[in-house]
Amino acid sequence: MKVCEIFASIQGESSLSGIPMVFVRFTGCNLRCSYCDTKYAYNEGAELSVQEVINKIKNFRLKFVEITGGEPLLQQEVYELMNELVRNYNVLLETNGSLSIERINPEVKIIMDIKTPGSGMSDRNYYENLKFLKETDEVKFVLTDRNDYEWAKDFIKNNMIKAKEILFSPAFGILDPAELAEWLIEDALNVRLNLQIHKYIFIK
Repeated sequence: MKVCEIFASIQGESSLSGIPMVFVRFTGCNLRCSYCDTKYAYNEGAELSVQEVINKIKNFRLKFVEITGGEPLLQQEVYELMNELVRNYNVLLETNGSLSIERINPEVKIIMDIKTPGSGMSDRNYYENLKFLKETDEVKFVLTDRNDYEWAKDFIKNNMIKAKEILFSPAFGILDPAELAEWLIEDALNVRLNLQIHKYIFIK
């Protein structure tokens, strides 16, 4: 499989925000979101076996591992990797929501994007995934403006989402988090404001 990077950091998003974990970033993505902050993962990377990836993960001595990208589900080896990792780690998968999550090991916590119009990729959402989500999974809406916010509100109203955690994330440097917070309070939405805290910690 082609892997862009393997590193340890603080989880910056989701309900597990703040927890130290290992990140395995897969190379390649089938989408081109307007706000993408990992464009280097489109092509950069090295070919590694499942065992080589696991060996690198062991070096960090952490119990949480997130599989991310790019889009990890583009590479078939990711399923074997996740099946091996759940034996010894708490495993998360971040996916852009355009590919089926049906085959993912049920012990893996899925964090699935639902692309809003501001991403330029909302026509690529694979809506069948909604029926494969578990209560322990999470869905994330990255919002660029008020139009995205209203679109996401309507999506939640019109679709059954089994995942208990629904994340509204302001696109970093595009939508003011304070403005989004005001909208959430005003509308009394039962969602989580999802800030990318790693950017506030590490980007000066």
